[in-house]
Amino acid sequence: MRNLPMAFRALFSSFLILIGVGYLMALTYMYVVVIQPHRQMGEGLVAGISDQYHGSANGKTLIESALMGPMADKISVADRTIVLQWVHDGATAGGYPQVAPIFATDCAGCHMADAQSIPPLTSFGAVQKVARADTGTSLADLAEVSHIHLFGISIIFLLTGAIFALSETPIWVRVFLVVVPYLTILMDIGSWWFTKYLDPAFFAYVVVVGGACMGLALAAQILIALWEMWMAPLRTASSR
Repeated sequence: MRNLPMAFRALFSSFLILIGVGYLMALTYMYVVVIQPHRQMGEGLVAGISDQYHGSANGKTLIESALMGPMADKISVADRTIVLQWVHDGATAGGYPQVAPIFATDCAGCHMADAQSIPPLTSFGAVQKVARADTGTSLADLAEVSHIHLFGISIIFLLTGAIFALSETPIWVRVFLVVVPYLTILMDIGSWWFTKYLDPAFFAYVVVVGGACMGLALAAQILIALWEMWMAPLRTASSR
C-alpha cells in the first residue's frame, strides 16, 4: 500500500477515517438510546439487551419492572400500590386521574415531557406506553433493523476489506480479518432474533461478544491500512 499513488492513499485514508468516526458515533448513539436508559433503571448491559429484544420477564410492564425494582425507593409503598393496582386493572383512562398526581409528584421530575433517554410520564398517553406488557422489539421492527444492518454493514466491510486486502500483512492475516467481520455480523444480528425467541439469558451475551469482535475487526482493518500507507513509508525512509 505504501507504493500506491498519493491520490489513492489520500482517498482511501479519508474514507477509512470517516468510517471509523461514524462507527464511534454509532457506539455513542447505542449508549444514549439503549445502555443509558437501562442503567438508569439499575440494569447492566446484558440485562438491557435482553429486555430490548425479548421484553421483561413474565410479561411484566415496564412500569411494574421499574417500580418493583430499581425505582422502588423513589415512591412510597402506598403510592406504588395504587399505581400497580391501576396497571393491573388495565391502565384505563378513567382511572388515570387517581394516579396522575403520583406521577406528577414522584416521577415527572426526571421523566419530564421532553425526556430523551427515559420515557416521559407526564400524560396518560405517555404513561400508557409503559403500562402495557413489555414484549420487546416487535417482529416488524426487528426485521426492518436486521435487513438495514445486514445490507449496510456488509457494504461497509466490503469497502474497508478491499482496501485492507492491499496491505502487505501475511495472507492468513488478511483472509482472517476480511472474513471475520462477516461472521460477526451474522453472530450479532442473528443473536437479536435468538435473544427474542429462544434464550435471552445466553444470546444477550452473544450479542455483546459479536458486536465487540466486529468493532475490533474494523479497527484492525483501518489502523493497519493507515499504518502501511503513511507510517511504514516514513520509517523506511528514515532508516536509509
